[in-house]
Amino acid sequence: MKVVFMGTPEMAVPTLRELIENDIEVTLVITQTDKPKGRGKQMQAPPVKEFALEHGIEVVQPKSLKNNDEILEQLKAAEPDFLVVAAFGKILPQAVLDVPKFAPVNVHFSLLPKYRGAAPVNWAVINGEKETGVATMLMDAGLDTGDILLVEKTPIEKKTALDIAEELSETGAKLLIKTLKEFDSITPIKQKESDMTYAPMMKKEDGKIDWIKSAVTIECMIRGFVPWPTAYTSLGGKTVKLFKVEIVKAPEDLDAGMVFDITKKSFSIKCGNGGLKVLELQPEGKKRMPVASFLAGTKLTGDERFE
Repeated sequence: MKVVFMGTPEMAVPTLRELIENDIEVTLVITQTDKPKGRGKQMQAPPVKEFALEHGIEVVQPKSLKNNDEILEQLKAAEPDFLVVAAFGKILPQAVLDVPKFAPVNVHFSLLPKYRGAAPVNWAVINGEKETGVATMLMDAGLDTGDILLVEKTPIEKKTALDIAEELSETGAKLLIKTLKEFDSITPIKQKESDMTYAPMMKKEDGKIDWIKSAVTIECMIRGFVPWPTAYTSLGGKTVKLFKVEIVKAPEDLDAGMVFDITKKSFSIKCGNGGLKVLELQPEGKKRMPVASFLAGTKLTGDERFE
């Protein structure tokens, strides 16, 4: 079996690894271009590229796939039975989807048709879903609209989006192998458009906390925006990122955003309904830390308000 693999971030690496470990011939890897990263803006290769090169697989990084005859010829020359896509990051043109002998198969990290789009894991957590999962699907020219092949579910519980992404990347990799090996016996299932929800690409401003919202809503938001853009607020005009909180009862007479119940290891913030005990945060210009470390250098009196 020959496969061309398309993927970009760390979340896609387990799928490529499983293909290699299952002796499936990966004839070509297509990934996005190197991007500047960090304060020094040094060019950094996508994790998929680094992994592929370590295993001696040819890698191409087109700036665009649309009307790209060169890439199309490379794809055809690779003679793939399947085109496997995992978190590639761009919609594929029909000409690319038509190349494989059998089918283009996508590993999508949600329970389709819920959470089509760029950030399905994050929005499932942010919206307070009880479970999520991974689906393998046939690809068409739409945005995650193809027929579903196989699905595996997982409970969200109190996990962060990063926790779930790491879990689903491994689950999805194994589900992909099962999909390829059992492809002839799988009956594709059409997605119900009436159940569709969208998971748009996240923006930095999405992480701004509105303390008028309920403690339950904000707690989901804090877990859902890990590792980026992170949920953030401000105290005394300086940004504070929140990473770990617990839902607690709060005095009814406090305004939203007010600090209460200050101890040596934690403090709580009033929400529109209930409160959040803060256990781990990152003050502006400093590293992520437990609240005990923060309180050792910052005295809170109970008169403070987070904005």
